Amino acid sequence: MREVSRRNARQSRRWRRELNSYRVSWKKIRKAAPDILVSQNFRSTKQYIQHGNVTVNDHVLDVARFSLAISEKLHIRCNRKALIRGALLHDYFLYDWHQLDRENPHRLHGFFHPGKALRNAAAEYDLTECEKDIIKKHMWPLTVIPPKYKEAWIVTAADKLCSLRETVHLRKGHGATLEDPRKEESEEAI
Repeated sequence: MREVSRRNARQSRRWRRELNSYRVSWKKIRKAAPDILVSQNFRSTKQYIQHGNVTVNDHVLDVARFSLAISEKLHIRCNRKALIRGALLHDYFLYDWHQLDRENPHRLHGFFHPGKALRNAAAEYDLTECEKDIIKKHMWPLTVIPPKYKEAWIVTAADKLCSLRETVHLRKGHGATLEDPRKEESEEAI
């Protein structure tokens, strides 16, 4: 019985630490990017799935949190504001890459979405060179030219970690808010 009690106490302490860490990182994100967080286009990323059943919005917020954690754990001095903003905008492509259509077949999405994300972000926000580098090169080595700034390297690493967690379902999301259009097509066929 004591063992169960000790285990529960350890679990409770761990959850409190994680919750506190989450609150601290969320406060830093809100401070660095209030304009991005309230943007209608950024909020629309809640509609699109990134990996598994994790939305693009949840993915980029996770990447921002992981980027902060990496920079802090490894004591990497960097521009935290650029790190957060670049992480939030690195997948700002604003479409569902799982949905193929004739106009935008989304072939080779991994190679081309950084350019699309950069164009979308640059049209809506004033970006620093560091933020542009983060967005444009976060898919390295698919983007042949490696990142120039340490912030871009951190986001690239955080993106890979988050993507792996989501792909192997170690991190489950709530899924997109829109229904699957294939479901409507199959109902029309009946």
